[in-house]
Amino acid sequence: MSWWVLLFYTILVVFYKSCLGENLPPSCDSQIYCQGELLDTVQRARIFNDSKTFVDLKLRYDSKTVLNNFENLMQSTNRHPTTKQIKTFVSDNFEDGDELKQWNPPDYKANPRFLNDVNDEVIRNFAKYVVQIWPTLARRIRDEVEQNIDKYSIIPLPKPFIIPGGRFRETYYWDTYWIIQGLLISEMAETTKGMLDNFIYMVKNYGFVPNGGRIYYLARSQPPLLTKMAYNYVKSTRDVSWLRNNIKYLDTELSYWLCKKKAEVMKGGQKYVLAHYYAPSEGPRPESYREDIESANYFPDKEQKQQFYTNIKSGAETGWDFSSRWIFDQNGGNNANLSFIDTPRIIPVDLNSFLCEAFDHLSSLYLLIGDQRNSHFWKEKHLHFRKSIQQVLWDEKDGIWYDYDNTLSKPRKYFYPSNVSPLWNNCIDPNRKSIFGKRVLEYLQSTDALKTPGGIPTSEEQSGEQWDFPNAWAPLQAIVIQGLYNSENFDAQNAAEELAKKWISANIRGYRETGELYEKYDALHSGKYGGGGEYVVQTGFGWTNGFALELVKQFFSNKTSPNANVPFAKFARGRFFK
Repeated sequence: MSWWVLLFYTILVVFYKSCLGENLPPSCDSQIYCQGELLDTVQRARIFNDSKTFVDLKLRYDSKTVLNNFENLMQSTNRHPTTKQIKTFVSDNFEDGDELKQWNPPDYKANPRFLNDVNDEVIRNFAKYVVQIWPTLARRIRDEVEQNIDKYSIIPLPKPFIIPGGRFRETYYWDTYWIIQGLLISEMAETTKGMLDNFIYMVKNYGFVPNGGRIYYLARSQPPLLTKMAYNYVKSTRDVSWLRNNIKYLDTELSYWLCKKKAEVMKGGQKYVLAHYYAPSEGPRPESYREDIESANYFPDKEQKQQFYTNIKSGAETGWDFSSRWIFDQNGGNNANLSFIDTPRIIPVDLNSFLCEAFDHLSSLYLLIGDQRNSHFWKEKHLHFRKSIQQVLWDEKDGIWYDYDNTLSKPRKYFYPSNVSPLWNNCIDPNRKSIFGKRVLEYLQSTDALKTPGGIPTSEEQSGEQWDFPNAWAPLQAIVIQGLYNSENFDAQNAAEELAKKWISANIRGYRETGELYEKYDALHSGKYGGGGEYVVQTGFGWTNGFALELVKQFFSNKTSPNANVPFAKFARGRFFK
């Protein structure tokens, strides 16, 4: 191992110990699903292709019995069971989880009203198909889970919900934002309210919204979009009664982020307080246990391995798991592999923009129920973050916001769609919207981001990680397309419409060829699914569906888009179906 790697991790470990002490909490309390010898033994045995498969299984017996059975196995094999013996143990003590059952949303409508406003037949039929996917992704927790909670890793949420799809059979935090956007467009307000109630349930019980609806996610969150979801729900339904009952939990969740994810930044002799992703807990991720151990094997020291585990969990908390965005080489660049992930070192543009807008939304929601004091408090937080984002993250020369390296005290000048987040989140001076739109469009035009036929790529780095080139993801299309449109700059809005048509074209082409919508696409090949990362591409897919409906309503409805009457087939043949 080179000297700079040892020095780098020694410094991190010293900092880590001084801040947190010697002991970290486990991912959760379970001695089966989150920590302990049983988890370690089974996951190291490689009896499943995907580590998540094991921690999603149901216990056949109560946890005490299963742990006793495991101890008997270990004693009888001198603590060195064979792979076959481990397989037999798992088969005898675990079974496929039956915690979820199909659910038929009572507010589902096969033909919601917005479809009537879409003149183009191709687009209308595609949108109708997307709407019809919702019932296939609708689930509820079986009553048995609540009665036998220690047999399951799933969190017993009280209301039904829409899952993303594929291996993601539980609810996920930031995925749910785009799912809810699609549900509201589909006139499924009651389903939306139930999903918000589930997140409120989590905040009541844990103080925050975990990464996903499994107990092994309880030591980390995901991008904080709950307040934005609630704001859009209340705006759509005028359900002030729900707001009065739950606004304190929106407050609790944002306070969690301010408390647990705070980062001090020095720039130009001035101290700023912003946020970073930081998810310290002991050991590998339970759902990616073997993969994390393999990445950590580069480091000979136990404390260095643990620092890696904290860094990679923090990377998972970003929602971008994983990307060159979080990786550092010896010069502060991103030319290294996943072993050198150091997520907490970065002050991310998107996280701080999400929080900035959330503070403003919470201020408005408090005002709606007549709470002037709390409205003022959160408005001040919004203005503080807005100013700090501009001072720390904006690059005047390049005309864009960049992530900030808080160790080297300098921007990371790489293209990521998240650079545009302050426009998407309206975290800018409203009097300079058009100026920012113009500058950001010029920046994007200086890259290759707008040139790929299958959507905006996640980065310009071909690292093999799934949140890098050439993959294109619905949430990142949203940030750029809707961000440019929000700027109210004429050229930026025209570019947004072109990008929207390109993305819908890719979705439709992929659907025509395979009958599926994917979690991610290939920016180089319109309609082809993406690759890379820790698992095969998934179908379904919640956020792709929700964002597609957003684009249809915003850019193809005769009530919202001046270009909605341009025949899509003509547009597509001329540009993206060549």
